[in-house]
Amino acid sequence: MSAQEARKPNVIVILTDDQGYGDLGANGAADIKTPHLDRLANGGIRFTNWHATSPVCSPSRASVLTGKYPQRAGIVQVLTSRPTFDVPGLKPGENTLARSLQGAGYRTAAVGKWHVGSAPESRPMAQGFDEFYGFYSGWIDYYSTRYYTLSGNPGASGPVPQNIFHDFWRNGEEAYPEPAYQTELLAQEARAFIGRQPANQPFFLYLTFGAPHYPMMAPQKYLDRFPKEMDRDRRMHAAMIAAIDDAVGSIVDELKRRGQDQNTILFFQADNGATEERRADHQGRLYRGGSNGEFRAWKGSLWEGGHRVPAFVYWPERIRPRVEASTGMGLDILPSILGLAGVPAPAGIDGADLSPSWLNRGPWPQRTLYWEYDGQRAVRRGDWKLVLRPRPSLAFPNTNETWLSNLKDDPYEKRNWFDDRPDIVKELQQLLADWRW
Repeated sequence: MSAQEARKPNVIVILTDDQGYGDLGANGAADIKTPHLDRLANGGIRFTNWHATSPVCSPSRASVLTGKYPQRAGIVQVLTSRPTFDVPGLKPGENTLARSLQGAGYRTAAVGKWHVGSAPESRPMAQGFDEFYGFYSGWIDYYSTRYYTLSGNPGASGPVPQNIFHDFWRNGEEAYPEPAYQTELLAQEARAFIGRQPANQPFFLYLTFGAPHYPMMAPQKYLDRFPKEMDRDRRMHAAMIAAIDDAVGSIVDELKRRGQDQNTILFFQADNGATEERRADHQGRLYRGGSNGEFRAWKGSLWEGGHRVPAFVYWPERIRPRVEASTGMGLDILPSILGLAGVPAPAGIDGADLSPSWLNRGPWPQRTLYWEYDGQRAVRRGDWKLVLRPRPSLAFPNTNETWLSNLKDDPYEKRNWFDDRPDIVKELQQLLADWRW
């Protein structure tokens, strides 16, 4: 083993919230400006067929941290947010990515949105993190560090904040940072964490931006990068992503300043697809600021638009740039990162170690992948994908209870092969029936 291979790499995993496949310049978005993310995506392995394990945030994030399907990680729905901070999520003693790296001598930190349990046993510092700076809830205001829900009659005075409580923490204590835009605040903390580490101390940073999840807010300087004539929701969405892009760029600059950019693995993924919904903060209007490209449907759906997400891995010291069309999933992050770092993966996980393929040392594993959410079930084997009880949307209505797609010929799921290939339907239905927890 060379000295380069023996040295432990730093690890940064970045998640964004409700960023669709079509919300990244490197994926073909012409109206979103993401130069820093594009540079990383094109300088590493950009995945065109990467999937969240769930079309909503809490289950998806649980899989990233545990390497398990949400059903085995114990989080299958979006967790509630409440001021008592006693919502169970990750199981006590779960073998998270942080715990594995911590056991290998890494200093570990979670910065940003948690949302996989606010009960003491589910919080970051009970799940392998040495430090935590962020919030437990599904979202908070981008300036006030408060969680709230919005309600109100759209025809009256507009939405009214309700259920307001403070939710921002440094380790186990409530934190009240100076007023700042959330995305910039989290990037500042991420840079500070990196800067605190001795040169010979490997670190793992789990950086989870709240953006571009609602409430939709961005400083004027980011809005000014996009034409005023742009659709209002799309312009705000683009501005929030531009802030993320700048934040990631500033973190890479900090790594370069410390001479650590070459030996740091950076994995980037959105937690689910972009959303389509009516919300009180938009006074009843349908919100479609995000883009899933040409993929069908939105967040919450098991059509491709709900779970095919922008993703890439970047490690200039060891990974050569390419575009990868093989199928990967959020639960593969844990075993693959551990594989790159030379750390044994915990037993009982569902994810595959893709690191041999990433390093051009082995083939990409072929397997069957599963999804289940809110009464919907889906299975993919090779090019065939079967969805049971798919959720319709306003843009993509459907009356079919069973939908069979050939994703090689029809990645946008426009044709239902159910009547033409009953043999494939039967086979995939049996796979779903045998998928038990």
